[in-house]
Amino acid sequence: MNLSDRLRAAISDGGAEDMLIGDLPEVHRDADTPAAVLIAVTDRPEPGVILTVRREHMRTHAGQIAFPGGRLDPGEDTVAAALREAHEEIGLDPAEVDVIRELDPYRTVTSYIITPVVGVVPPDLPLEPHEHEVADWFEAPLAFILDPANQQRQSALFQGRTRHYYEIVWNGRRIWGATAAVIVNLSRRLQWS
Repeated sequence: MNLSDRLRAAISDGGAEDMLIGDLPEVHRDADTPAAVLIAVTDRPEPGVILTVRREHMRTHAGQIAFPGGRLDPGEDTVAAALREAHEEIGLDPAEVDVIRELDPYRTVTSYIITPVVGVVPPDLPLEPHEHEVADWFEAPLAFILDPANQQRQSALFQGRTRHYYEIVWNGRRIWGATAAVIVNLSRRLQWS
């Protein structure tokens, strides 16, 4: 069974009660912006996940590690948006992505409703970061980031409230916030053997 088939079979629909949904006050929910990210899993014997490092001058989430993605354009669905954004941000050809499925939406404190799209991509594609948006990209081992032992729950004061979030540190890189939450949700959905 190839990696795409294994992922299709392994991502469950059950257990929604333990999914992270975000932490946004009810009063802001009418201003939510739909967005999508691509969880690009590399087809290797030991699969990895492609992540980007946002440029330091970005208006939001500057310097943070993220999945390729962004807001939906008018008329787009989440799959189309995730593929378009991955193409714009790192030059990932949408034809190279075998889309597996969408995962649970996650609401950010910046009023985005992010829908992750899981896809399998060939290894070692010649990816190129967008000069204005992406400082770098890297591939983190899927097994490492999905391991609950590497998903550390943290807290911080934000806008006068204590907020809880997850953090995953791999190879000196700090993956946290919405990106880590999406990874935690994937690890809770994946019934991997």
